[in-house]
Amino acid sequence: MAISVAFLNLILMFLVVSTGNSLSLNHYEKTCPDVEFIVAKTVKAATSQDKTVPAALLRMHFHDCFIRGCDASVLLNSKGSNKAEKDGPPNVSLHAFFVIDGAKKAVEAACPGVVSCADILALAARDAVFLSGGPSWDVPKGRKDGRKSQASETTQLPAPTFNISQLQKSFSQRGLSIEDLVALSGGHTLGFSHCSSFKNRLHSFNATHDVDPALNPSFAAKLKSICPLKNHAKSAGSTLDASSTTFDNTYYKLILQGKSIFSSDQALLDTPNTKDLVSKFATSQGAFYKAFVKSMIKMSSINGGGEIRKDCRVVN
Repeated sequence: MAISVAFLNLILMFLVVSTGNSLSLNHYEKTCPDVEFIVAKTVKAATSQDKTVPAALLRMHFHDCFIRGCDASVLLNSKGSNKAEKDGPPNVSLHAFFVIDGAKKAVEAACPGVVSCADILALAARDAVFLSGGPSWDVPKGRKDGRKSQASETTQLPAPTFNISQLQKSFSQRGLSIEDLVALSGGHTLGFSHCSSFKNRLHSFNATHDVDPALNPSFAAKLKSICPLKNHAKSAGSTLDASSTTFDNTYYKLILQGKSIFSSDQALLDTPNTKDLVSKFATSQGAFYKAFVKSMIKMSSINGGGEIRKDCRVVN
């Protein structure tokens, strides 16, 4: 889906200025002009070997930005008594860290000590979307890497069981709007979830219903067969939509059909504003792409780091 250059430039001009930080489109123009090519090449090579890589990188970027801003704190390893974000309960299923390591190594070989891990992750997330058939955009750059990462802070991440009020609060605390919430939720068009993240909808849902009545009955039966109450494999789960390696608007269509995976997906129908946006994006993939690009630039411009790490897994 092509997005006009004029439209993108308007978004970028507004968002880069309005974030009040030092991000810019040409941040590495003189110091590391090939950085985007290097990162894209690394992501493309990894994706050719493993089709789950794009979903992993996009999720990793979200989870990074929602804790302390987009400062690559999710990449840091636990050390000594400090348990890092990547080892917090919501993040233990994150993977594809090797892609960022590989991109960082290649970038360091070309431009030592110049490009932050946070910028590499933001670029990789953009490349992940594009390689999956979604839109591309110019990524504002100049993020710094954080020096703090604590597993205890991962409780701040929006959970798949959240209702609409909890989702709105979580996003608004990060300066993100209702439209950002619905557009960024579209990232669930890529990926896979284990049963633990949606079993609340399949067993003992509430005092009246064993299964969430918002679920399409045949879809619910399929999920229950994959995730029985007892003795399902730890690896059991479901793709997040019917085209889980393609970035498209199928996610929104499935919400309207009662075939969304998470409670937080279904919750997008619980207010008139969010429901209207779901319907809009289900009807128009172009409208979804434009909103997603705008919201991704906005979210990824939240930054609070202070250094350029030599190794993305450890502070300098």
